[in-house]
Amino acid sequence: MKLIAKWVCSISLGTMAIFSTTVSLQAADSLILVYGPLKQSVKISSLESFVQTGQINQELEFYLRSATPEQKERFRSALVEKVPIDAVALSHFLNSSIGNAILERFGRIVTLPGGASGKLVLRGSIVQAALDREGLTLLNVLRKLSTNVQIDGENLLRINNTIDQFLQSTKEAVKSLQAIAQKEVTNDPVVNYAKLPDLSKPGPYKYQQETWQLRDNFRQRAFYTLVYKPKVPPKQKIPVVIVSHGLASRPEDFGQLATALASNGFLVALPQHPGSDLKQAKALLEGSSKEVFELQEFIDRPKDISFVIDELERRNKREYQGRLNLQQVGVIGHSFGGYTALALAGAQIDFESLKEDCSRFNYLNLSLLLQCGALNLPRQTYQLADPRVAAIIAKNPLDSGIFGKGGLQKVSLPTFLMAGSYDLVTPAVPEQMFSFPLLIKAPESYLGIVEGESHVDFSQLDAGISDLVESVTHLALPSPELVNTYTNSVSVAFFKVYIAGDKKYLPYLQSSYAAYLSQNQNFKFSLLTSRSKDAVSVEVQRLKEGFALGR
Repeated sequence: MKLIAKWVCSISLGTMAIFSTTVSLQAADSLILVYGPLKQSVKISSLESFVQTGQINQELEFYLRSATPEQKERFRSALVEKVPIDAVALSHFLNSSIGNAILERFGRIVTLPGGASGKLVLRGSIVQAALDREGLTLLNVLRKLSTNVQIDGENLLRINNTIDQFLQSTKEAVKSLQAIAQKEVTNDPVVNYAKLPDLSKPGPYKYQQETWQLRDNFRQRAFYTLVYKPKVPPKQKIPVVIVSHGLASRPEDFGQLATALASNGFLVALPQHPGSDLKQAKALLEGSSKEVFELQEFIDRPKDISFVIDELERRNKREYQGRLNLQQVGVIGHSFGGYTALALAGAQIDFESLKEDCSRFNYLNLSLLLQCGALNLPRQTYQLADPRVAAIIAKNPLDSGIFGKGGLQKVSLPTFLMAGSYDLVTPAVPEQMFSFPLLIKAPESYLGIVEGESHVDFSQLDAGISDLVESVTHLALPSPELVNTYTNSVSVAFFKVYIAGDKKYLPYLQSSYAAYLSQNQNFKFSLLTSRSKDAVSVEVQRLKEGFALGR
């Protein structure tokens, strides 16, 4: 666990600083480790020799004397592990507010000899390393430094301990949640799921897909929406679910979820959120935009969903003979879409809570960087809830900072939070796990934990990313198909119960169903219901006390 933490420190430092184009005039030859009154230097050539020969000279022995042979070898590998990344695109990223915030934080650790921030030096060295034939490796970054730098050992150790504690606490918390879920399984009514319809397979209805081009004239905002229309009997009511994609994503990425719902009789609408979608991300990386997302997205995203419901109301009588149930709409969102779903359910931005969280950023909850952007909004109470929304699923949502305790306690709808145990973007601790007990006004609330799930499906990214993650972190990842099986199955059941009003699907919303889906799988799915809120609250308090003692 400590090696993973150390890797996160080093590789994050390298990866996040790549984004600028400062030109080196001379090369550094040493790093200076400062720890209180002590200063100890290590030559970069010593690290090069260690990589090439595996031999540790007297200078390096000072640092590695207590390391095991395995740890020494893993450190050697980490120095030359290549990060497949585009230097120009990353340069644009670091010119954004989020990129600059990342550099500012690492610039407090890596400083110039006089103590000034080293962020500009880091920018230049990593850009050059990424452009170099050898590529972006930690050793190559060190070679490209334009001047000797100091590493604040006390600060680095403090961050390393925080990361180590963070990862260890997450691991222990997931085990605790799994144990709590198992107690629910023991107390659940016995159900023979093998004799019930298999929700992991398509439902009985065919469907057709359409693309609508919509324009909200009031907000001067145009966006497209994918619509999956089920072919149900003529007089049958049609429940509606709207899907909100995440940051740098798009509606098409949720096609499997849409087909699972549509084949079970739901009309599914998937709107684009311009300003925080894949096009916005490409614009940033190409240099035509300066931000990862537009600030107004905190407001526009929920309003996009409300506008889609308005559009469905306009079309309901003419195209659907009034069969759409638009007074009980379901919303499911991923990541930034999870924020969107919670805002529609009544959660309100808590600026004071967010300001406090942003003042003590812990380097692993990357979503907090996005959430902290909301501090630039005008300070007012934003009314984003839509009374037509009757139930929500928030998958890997960013929520704990931006809503805080007061904001989340305003949610009173049936709510399902889903988390992944390997998610370092919106980590289960503190995002979803800390939020679950705060849903005190939502008696029908659930928390799902997918063991091994990260925030995104790495298989859809650059071919080398998944291999890099697994080789560096030594963490195997579950297949996207397994994660989709878990997500799609409980999504169908949840919306069948709370949107379609079909109570015979309630057995699927028991911990025992998650255990059934997980049988014979290496990566388990655990489901906790409202019955376990008190037990989760106790675990959350234990974690918070541990973090407080660790600071």
